[in-house]
Amino acid sequence: MKNMNNFICSISFFFLFFFSLINFIFMMYFIMNDKVLFLEWEIITFNSCMIVMSILLDWMSLLFMMFVSMISSVVIYYSKSYMSSELNLSRFIILVLLFVLSMILLIISPNIISIFLGWDGLGLVSYCLVIYYQNIKSYNSGMLTALTNRIGDVLILMVISWMLNYGGWNYIFYLEIMKNDFSMMLIGIMIIMAAMTKSAQIPFSAWLPAAMAAPTPVSALVHSSTLVTAGVYLLIRFNLLLVDMFFMKILLLLSGLTMFMAGISANYEFDLKKIIALSTLSQLGLMMSILSMGFPDLAFFHLLTHAMFKALLFMCAGVIIHMMNDMQDIRYMGGISVFIPMTSLCLNISNLALCGIPFLAGFYSKDMILEMVSMSNLNLLIFFLYYVSTGLTMFYTIRLLMYLMINDYNLMCIYNLYDEDYKMLKSMMILMLMKVISGSFLKWMIFNYPYMIYLPFNLKMMVIYVSLLGFIMGYMVSNMNVYSMNKFLMTYSLSNFLCMMWFLPSLSTYSMNYLFLNFGQNLLKIIDMGWNEYYSGQGMYNILKKYSIFYYFFQMNNYKIYLFSFVFWILLMMFMLLI
Repeated sequence: MKNMNNFICSISFFFLFFFSLINFIFMMYFIMNDKVLFLEWEIITFNSCMIVMSILLDWMSLLFMMFVSMISSVVIYYSKSYMSSELNLSRFIILVLLFVLSMILLIISPNIISIFLGWDGLGLVSYCLVIYYQNIKSYNSGMLTALTNRIGDVLILMVISWMLNYGGWNYIFYLEIMKNDFSMMLIGIMIIMAAMTKSAQIPFSAWLPAAMAAPTPVSALVHSSTLVTAGVYLLIRFNLLLVDMFFMKILLLLSGLTMFMAGISANYEFDLKKIIALSTLSQLGLMMSILSMGFPDLAFFHLLTHAMFKALLFMCAGVIIHMMNDMQDIRYMGGISVFIPMTSLCLNISNLALCGIPFLAGFYSKDMILEMVSMSNLNLLIFFLYYVSTGLTMFYTIRLLMYLMINDYNLMCIYNLYDEDYKMLKSMMILMLMKVISGSFLKWMIFNYPYMIYLPFNLKMMVIYVSLLGFIMGYMVSNMNVYSMNKFLMTYSLSNFLCMMWFLPSLSTYSMNYLFLNFGQNLLKIIDMGWNEYYSGQGMYNILKKYSIFYYFFQMNNYKIYLFSFVFWILLMMFMLLI
């Protein structure tokens, strides 16, 4: 069994890594020659009815596929060691491969129906992966994840039905026509809302930290390049339709608030995986907001650079959780840089890339995004949300590093921490190399024109100022004791509000229960099992039953009454005829 598991792991790793290299070669060819390949594969024809699978291959889909397959290959190799105690490791690997397949189907589809297959596949497989450990917390988290994603699925289904007005589902051909057709703006609104559910923007944010119940390799895959980025990728593809919509201004506000809320909540969180999950939520808010301002290329650039360091962050977190006897509370950790130096190195570089420290992957995209925001004609609120959220990123990153690296180890007296799991280390080293070089490499490749950003000196340096302020605040708060920290953070009720993600998890569960589930239950009882049943199925059954009993009564039991009634009717008819 163990040999079989190892064989499946190795085959999956080599296949996906080889696939990513092929995608890289094709992507370079396509981007240099400015090529787009549109394939139509006729699956079946029956009586002039054709079922056709459309595939769109351009530099964007090939580049994204390369990143997805490379990260998933590394994650599978990492799982070989991380999930080594799992008896059904092959089942886990097959689920991960299904997940990657769904994402690839979504990436290469110019057709809204095949996009829906990939979209729904992501939701379904993510549910199976979130409930993988099979406990109450996992089941609750899985249900919240599945039901929130289901809203997006329903909206995509409505887009499919609405696109029948054009006589085809290849949306890529109809974007210009839709843009000029006011009634078809409905498609744009539904696409935006579907993307908001998948990319966990307010008010659908609660499922993303809850999905941390999944195994850590799954979290690394989900939060870097698959599930949460599907919404952003869909909006990038539909950007031509959405660029002048009023709804994009609402999306800008909501994504800015998501960024701000996630940054604050991460500073109150003590669960290692949830801090990284809230960091993903903050970066998704950044991608969605810059996308809603009309810069899809910048959003795509940040999506790719973010994928690298976020996958590595989760993998480092997985190693640390293993070392700490499956403990995820950062208050028990400390001084890990002494015991596991290689993992600490990867973690530190990932965190610095997340903060946007110059010349790492995150710097190129974040710096360009913030400078474009400074150039744009925005109001003070959005400007404030962008820069404060950037400062908060530095704030929670320094807090995390203080807890993990500098504070004392607090878990147990006797411990044996080691950094010799070479499978995990090799997979992390691949991503660390990519993380260091991918920022500049992608910038030179994606932007074949230079962005000329001319700003005053202080506005140009605003990113540095905000980062330094976040660094100092993070250091100060990490060194405070509990009492002075409570004074600094004011009241308990405010801390509770900020810690609970502005009560979004409660709103997503209890309010939905009272509003929709109870309403649905009453509807079922009164209509389906009440009036509908009484006048249709059960009603017909009762009427037929009464008639059959009546006939049976005459036929079997009372011959005299039956005979008497028969004679009576004959006499009555003769009397009527004689008259």
